[in-house]
Formats: sequence, C-alpha cells, structure tokens
Amino acid sequence: MKCTHIALQTRDIDASIAFYGRYCGMTIVHERRDPEVGRVVWLGWGEDPPRFVIVLLGTSYERNIQPPWQHVGMAVETREEVDAIHARARADGLTDLWAPTDASPIVGYYCGLPDPDGNRVEFSHGQRIG
Repeated sequence: MKCTHIALQTRDIDASIAFYGRYCGMTIVHERRDPEVGRVVWLGWGEDPPRFVIVLLGTSYERNIQPPWQHVGMAVETREEVDAIHARARADGLTDLWAPTDASPIVGYYCGLPDPDGNRVEFSHGQRIG
C-alpha cells in the first residue's frame, strides 16, 4: 500500500496552484471540471504517471479550521533548502510560520507555512520517511 494523493478544498484554486508551484516546485499534471466539485487540479512533479499528487478541489467553503499539527509533509535535500523556503515565505509576507527547528533524528530539521487556505505545509530534511 502507498499514499497516492491528498485532496484539499480551496477557495482560490489559482492562488493555491501558485503557492505549490513557488514553494514545492509542483506543476499541473491533470485538470478537469467535475459537476459536483467544480475545477479539479492535480499537482505533481512531472513524472508520468505521477507517484504522488496534491488534488486541489475548487469548492468554496465558509471556514477552514485546522488542528495545529495537521499538515502536508514535503521532504527536501538539505537543511539549507529548509532555511531558504522559510526565508522566501518571510520575504513574501506569509505569517503563522513554523521557524526552522531541529526536532530529532526521526523528525529531522523542518519549517512550516500555511497555503492560501490555511493548510499547513511542512518542509523537512533528515526525516526518517523522507
């Protein structure tokens, strides 16, 4: 068994596409219209077929209240990349950031930032599963 995707509801699908492109290097690998959901976009890293995608669902909603540690985890190659992503987010004016933290050999070195809908995205280096 393996995880193939995470589906996230979004109020502004274009803002989410831009966020995951800028911070995660993801691009659109599939797009369609669904009669119940509206615009559906799969974001991946260009593999064909994709190994994992974030599915953005263009469905509006009133409130998106996240538990504090719910997040999407992204692995990066170096600690410096974690620092660079955090610095880019600060320069872009994003708030509610998790500062770069060395949490242990299992969790690794990570930072986190919210996407346009408040979904937390964690960027880690040295995490056992990354």
